[in-house]
Amino acid sequence: MADVRRAVRQVLPAAPSADATADAPLVLVALSGGADSLALAAATAFEAPRAGLRAGAVVVDHGLQEASAEVAERAADQARGLGLDPVIVQRVEVTGDGGPEASARQARYAALDETARATDAACVLLGHTLDDQAETVLLGLARGSGAASLAGMPARAGRYARPLLGIRRATTRQACLDAGIEPWDDPHNLDPSYARVRVRERVLPVLEAELGPGIAEALVRTAEQLREDDDAFEAQIEEFIEEICEPAEAGIAISVGALSANPAALRQRIIRHVVGSEFGVSLSRVQTLEVARLVTDWHGQGPLELPDGVRATRSGRHVVFSTTGSTEVLPHDH
Repeated sequence: MADVRRAVRQVLPAAPSADATADAPLVLVALSGGADSLALAAATAFEAPRAGLRAGAVVVDHGLQEASAEVAERAADQARGLGLDPVIVQRVEVTGDGGPEASARQARYAALDETARATDAACVLLGHTLDDQAETVLLGLARGSGAASLAGMPARAGRYARPLLGIRRATTRQACLDAGIEPWDDPHNLDPSYARVRVRERVLPVLEAELGPGIAEALVRTAEQLREDDDAFEAQIEEFIEEICEPAEAGIAISVGALSANPAALRQRIIRHVVGSEFGVSLSRVQTLEVARLVTDWHGQGPLELPDGVRATRSGRHVVFSTTGSTEVLPHDH
């Protein structure tokens, strides 16, 4: 448990005082009842009061299994037994849109966001481990979804923190054993119909057997390096994005000259960044490269239809993105 406590201690927010009073900042643990989140809950219950913080938990009941309500209430009772308060159980509806894993994830984070807002929580702690990170990197590699995906899950993102990304799954299970708390084993974690389960149960063991131990740690180191690169790129883009973009009718325009003057990696990131921030649309690599061709291989081709009704058009010295098809670039008030 010492390793888990140390990891939690390092991510807890600063408190205005050393006493966990009724108005002290609240830290919520996203608790499933599994070994990872249960060890995290126990460590947070121990560390938060010593840092002048209150500690609570939110249990999301996805309703995907017959006894899901009982499992959720058992996890909530364990949280209360650890001294966490408040302990909130959120029942969600998983629609299945975009696949069962993606749909469950979307519903879960919506519930966590809602609970964090309602309780004014300073942060929400998630129980993802080093093993989860290694699986995420391998899945991203298999999808060919680029450096951002291969960078894995961030240790911090907004109100969320993942203190256990450097901790192995076996360590959290041992921590539960040491603390005398019994985790729940989700049967979905053994269901080979899920790609993540196949990676966990089949792919990683084969890699370890054939290439030697330490594969999971190597994948996580790779993710850390890629995240550093990704963060550097994003900071660079943020620095000069205002200089190369102009407002447009129902959209935004990017200078062709600025795009062409930059290397392909930066040019494509600018395109994805602008479309994502302006319209909330995530472009695939194929779509990004097609937009880039409006700059690098322009020979009069027509507008490109992108997701959610966004259209990209080459118009003179700009690539214009809009939801109406207009290519009018508006005066920029610098």
